[in-house]
Amino acid sequence: MNFDLSMPAQLSSALGPDLLLMGGAMLLLLWAGWRRESDEHQQSVGILSIALCIFTMVAVGYYAYRGYTASVGVIAVDNFRWITDEILLIATIGTIAMSLDYNRREGITPGETHVLLLLATSGMMILAAARDLIIVFLGIELMSIAVYVLVGINRRTERSAEGAIKYFLLGAFSTAFLLYGTALVYGATGATNFVEIRDHIVRFSLERSGLLLVGIAMLVVGFGFKVAAAPFHMWAPDAYEGAPTPVTAYMAAAVKGAAFAAFFRLWLEAFPTLLTTWHQAVWWLAALTMVVGNVVALAQRNIKRLLAYSSIAHAGYILVALEVGTSLGSSAFLFYLFAYTMATLGAFGVVVALGRSGEDNMNVEDYAGLWSVRPGLAVAMAVFMLALLGFPIFGGIGFFAKWYVLQAAMQSTAFPQTRLAIILVVTSVVSAGYYLYVVMVMFMKPRADTARLPERAGGWTQAVVWGSAAIILIFGLFPDAIVSFTQRSAPAVDKQFAPQTSNGVALTSR
Repeated sequence: MNFDLSMPAQLSSALGPDLLLMGGAMLLLLWAGWRRESDEHQQSVGILSIALCIFTMVAVGYYAYRGYTASVGVIAVDNFRWITDEILLIATIGTIAMSLDYNRREGITPGETHVLLLLATSGMMILAAARDLIIVFLGIELMSIAVYVLVGINRRTERSAEGAIKYFLLGAFSTAFLLYGTALVYGATGATNFVEIRDHIVRFSLERSGLLLVGIAMLVVGFGFKVAAAPFHMWAPDAYEGAPTPVTAYMAAAVKGAAFAAFFRLWLEAFPTLLTTWHQAVWWLAALTMVVGNVVALAQRNIKRLLAYSSIAHAGYILVALEVGTSLGSSAFLFYLFAYTMATLGAFGVVVALGRSGEDNMNVEDYAGLWSVRPGLAVAMAVFMLALLGFPIFGGIGFFAKWYVLQAAMQSTAFPQTRLAIILVVTSVVSAGYYLYVVMVMFMKPRADTARLPERAGGWTQAVVWGSAAIILIFGLFPDAIVSFTQRSAPAVDKQFAPQTSNGVALTSR
């Protein structure tokens, strides 16, 4: 079926999964506010929220199975949107599952916590579908406002309030860049739709328009803040440390993934003819992000701050895929996003499982000798650290994720990315300094005699940890199914504007 997006009824149908999640979230919001706050009530809201996410995943899968398409309009109806939606919903389910145990331990009773996650995810799904700068702004605002509240939802700690205010102020600052960039691009091209922007640039020869170039620069800065790319990453460590740990996992995986999805579609569909213009800026952004994220992470001893800088470094790796400027780069991004999401959820799941009320044991040294008291969690955490490192075999799908990005970079013939690929490899080696340090502490350092025995993890958190570990290892052995699916799910790049190989054939994934 081909949706005619000029017709409101068909536009609503094309947004079916998104509206299902939004409508369900509104009903759950009424249910959450109807009864007095209690642990039992927030648990019931959380379980219903997980059920709603599963129903939405089924709806997304149905749309993908039917092969729905759409005429040019404000949203996209393609496999890139569907696979991004599925990954975002998986991250949401994992976050809510961890929150069920975490909220009970920390005394966070508002059921609205889970509804805010649903609303943020609906904004992310809008971002994944956006084919218009106005829709991008709406998606970012719906996502960001909900996450601002989630970061500060634990009103018992000063860290949470500090992280929320820093995230809010810098988030608002970055939104101003996005809005101003959108205004300048509209002023230069007379359009906000991605395809129309591209066509107007070609028709009116706007490649050297100062107004357009400044607008693109503003958009790069705005997205740089949203994905926590250096030097726009200042908010991330404090926000990640102060937020409730499940929310930190959500920010590191889902928020970053949704922003990158919009970033990729905008660059591939609106500005493919300006590859030579934005190429150098994104190159330096990727290189700086990889270096800063990995080097600063070496000095971190708080596990949440360590994973925060690790997240910054992974934003740099994904920027390498964006720098390629082809469908092969975007399919590498989808593969990487799936692997990174599972490893991030699992790692933070272990942090939740080992945490105590008040989160006063967030130092890496607190994990000393974990192998001797909780061997299962120690092995799972080792798998997640090795997956984030990109270690072969034991890192499972994490190795193939980085290999896929490197392959995309090395096959970029329009602008060979050999030096950027070298930086990626070198910084990945540097990252071994902190990923393997966590593994070494768990397996090789003796446990202090006065150390408290970690309590047994809740069932929901255990499901996240073991499910993530199983997926990483199983698809590490059989990655071909995901590779072939992501290659079919990249945004369509018009061959007229795609970067050319030496034989004059557009470089796209097959």
